Order: sequence, then C-alpha cells, then structure tokens
Amino acid sequence: MIDHVHDLAALREATDRLLAATATWDDAALGEPSRLPGWSRGHVLAHLSRNADALVNVLRGRPMYANSENRDADIERGASRPLDAQVSDLRESAAAFQSAAAVPADWSRTVTLRNGVTDQAWRVPFRRRGEVELHHVDLGIGYELEDLPEEFVSRENDFLAERFAGHPQVVATSATAEDGRIWTTGGGADGTPVTVRGTAADILGWLCGRRDGSGLTVEGGGLPALPPL
Repeated sequence: MIDHVHDLAALREATDRLLAATATWDDAALGEPSRLPGWSRGHVLAHLSRNADALVNVLRGRPMYANSENRDADIERGASRPLDAQVSDLRESAAAFQSAAAVPADWSRTVTLRNGVTDQAWRVPFRRRGEVELHHVDLGIGYELEDLPEEFVSRENDFLAERFAGHPQVVATSATAEDGRIWTTGGGADGTPVTVRGTAADILGWLCGRRDGSGLTVEGGGLPALPPL
C-alpha cells in the first residue's frame, strides 16, 4: 500500500518547488503558452488550484466537480488573473488540501473521482502529486521529466502502466528502463507483444502523453498509441 503520509510530505516539496519557480515570473510570463495545447501558463496554474479544491471534495465524500462545464469555466476564468493572485490561490488551495488530508480518516475507503472513476483514498495524495509534478513540466520553464524525483518517476510509471493494463486498444507491452526496471501494460488488443526500451523518464513521457516516443526503441512492432489520459 502507498504511504499517504510520505506522499503528503513529497507533495508539499513538489508544491514548494513549483511556487519557488514562479518567483522569477512577471504577469506577462503567465500569458505565454504552456506545452498543453490551447492553455497558457495561467491556465495550468488555475487548473492546479481548482484541482486541489476538487480533491478536497473527494476526501470529504463530495463530487469532485459539479460538472465538466463548471470545471472548464473556473479554469478559464482564473487563467488571466495577475501573478500575485495566481500564486496566492495556488498556495492557499494546496494548504487546504494538506489540511483536509491531515484529518483522521479511513484511508482504505473507496472514493469517487472525475467521470465516475473510483480509487482508494490512500492514492489521492499521490494523484495530486502527479498533477503538480507533471504540470510543472508542462509550464515549459526548464523543469523537465529528467528533473523529476526518481522515486516519483518509477511510481508514476507503475500507476500509468496499471491504468492501461488490459486496454482493448493496446497490445501487450513491456517497457524496460536502462537500469532493468520493467513495466508491463496493455494486453487487451490483438497483436504481437511489443517491447519498449529507453530511460525511465522517456518511458514516462510516452505513458503520460508528454513525449512522442522518439527517444525509445521498440521491438516486435510499432510503438503502441496510448489513449488520452
């Protein structure tokens, strides 16, 4: 079982890294494009703040978002705010999530996320950590997949490989890192099994849709096209 106490501490560190990075920005930097199509850096920060709020709802047994339209509108509305408002919102929403997670609770309980997805409560802090770490990379400010903590990369690969396991559009796939770690996924589609090789960071980039897989080598067929997360 994932240690949610460890994950909350690691999440705090990841949030602090992100907040420290924004200290060099000005308002103009927020309006520059992120690496996510159609989103500025301001959209990314607004999303992270509202995601923290949404995961507080999850921990308290409420719907994660009222609906997709409200979620999207909140992000759009928050994206154009000045830097000080964005940073304050990110800091305060992150602190609110930490406070909600500090309340004694049954961490083995099942919680409901967006689109009816269910999970166990002890995985929620790691899910939030994934949001902060990967969206920090999405900002395009020099923090890359190779800069992510190695422990996070390994566990996020575990998480994503599990997510695509048995997927009807993905053939059986083994991803092998340079140090010998192996992640298996897919298996729901017909076809010859595929082996993917590369760095753990490049494997993560492929699994999470941040890279096109050009840094990987593939044996047994073409690189599987993974469904969007």
